[in-house]
Amino acid sequence: MKTTEQLTDSMFYIMATLTQPRHGYAIMNVIEEKTKGIITIGPASMYTIIKKLLKQEWIYLYDGSDSRRKTYLLTEQGREILEENVKLRRIMLELAETGLKEEKG
Repeated sequence: MKTTEQLTDSMFYIMATLTQPRHGYAIMNVIEEKTKGIITIGPASMYTIIKKLLKQEWIYLYDGSDSRRKTYLLTEQGREILEENVKLRRIMLELAETGLKEEKG
């Protein structure tokens, strides 16, 4: 596996929602809904992260029909970064689960 940029948890959640076009309010709602309220990202944090993701060209401003709201979507590079991070997080989970099982045994 190639070395990739590790995403913060908040970056990961935001990028995970942007596999389809979404505006800021929808991003926050999807994250809160999918995590059953365990994870919430406030607007200030979210827009700070969105600025970083735009600068790194991992997301772009999607030209949607609603001109009142800015809508974002992953770039191809952003999708690759997200996929690599999913693989990395699977390895992290396996490591933790294995360790916890060994502890019981």
